[in-house]
Amino acid sequence: MDLSIVVPAYEEAASLPELVAELHTVCRQQAWTYEVWIVDDGSRDDTWATIAQLHAEDRRVAGIRLRRNYGKSAALAAGFDHARGRYVATLDADLQDDPHELPALIAKLEEGYDLVSGWKRKRQDPLSKTLPSRFFNRVTRIVSGLPLHDFNCGLKVYRREVVEHVTLYGELHRYIPLLAKWEGFDRITEVEVQHRPRQHGQTKFGLERFIRGFLDLISVVFLTRFAARPMHFFGGLGTLSFLAGLGISLYLTLDKVIYGNYIGDRPLLLLGLLMILFGAQMFTTGLLGEMIISRRMEEEGAYEVAEAHTVSVREAA
Repeated sequence: MDLSIVVPAYEEAASLPELVAELHTVCRQQAWTYEVWIVDDGSRDDTWATIAQLHAEDRRVAGIRLRRNYGKSAALAAGFDHARGRYVATLDADLQDDPHELPALIAKLEEGYDLVSGWKRKRQDPLSKTLPSRFFNRVTRIVSGLPLHDFNCGLKVYRREVVEHVTLYGELHRYIPLLAKWEGFDRITEVEVQHRPRQHGQTKFGLERFIRGFLDLISVVFLTRFAARPMHFFGGLGTLSFLAGLGISLYLTLDKVIYGNYIGDRPLLLLGLLMILFGAQMFTTGLLGEMIISRRMEEEGAYEVAEAHTVSVREAA
């Protein structure tokens, strides 16, 4: 199968028939073999009934209904688990992502990229969404080192092996490019896409998503940079804190011995002791993390082979 299309949907019953009709049109024009997986993320409207009707009309449309509203990351993960296509595309169900952009994104993917992300350069959203989004994307770009302008664009295409190796939970769907890069799929680019105004319903996201987004960014940066070497993070932080506390304590000791100054009521003494204790705790945390990672590596292995050319026993002889 050429293409699997994953559509997370939360209370988008009014949008789905038009979206699926557009997807059929685009895929037929390109002569793709395809499937459409619509994941109902615990909707309380007629989304599931609409999916069932679309499935009855065309078996290439399939549906997954989650027991409750788990969030977009879980919905995408469910779709990825069922996708069978050589390429996997994602887009939102609210009709703001244009299915007619898919051929351009897949053409870019076929140039050798692992992941192609859409860039909604001209967003059809109010300033209350666009300004925080621009700030969020700028910070993410600086922290992650990935030169993407729109990390949160729902319109993306992947090689199948990318979605097979990316683990999604919480709100990590915003950082799929960063997670893919961590797994070794670093051929990532973006294509400018059209962003359409919302036609039905209201947005499901509020300003609180940006707070969660920044917290998740910290988590992702830690996971991608230090998950396999926690001692580098905790040990480094602990060493700096311990040395700083030791320096403070040494200074106070010399002040007491040489100048005879009373140091028992000085806040600096308490700070030095706290920094020594904090440093020791961080160093111990790093050691415990290394022990856990070591055991996991023994069970799972320290690496994963993408492909290999082997030597036959007969040729070696």
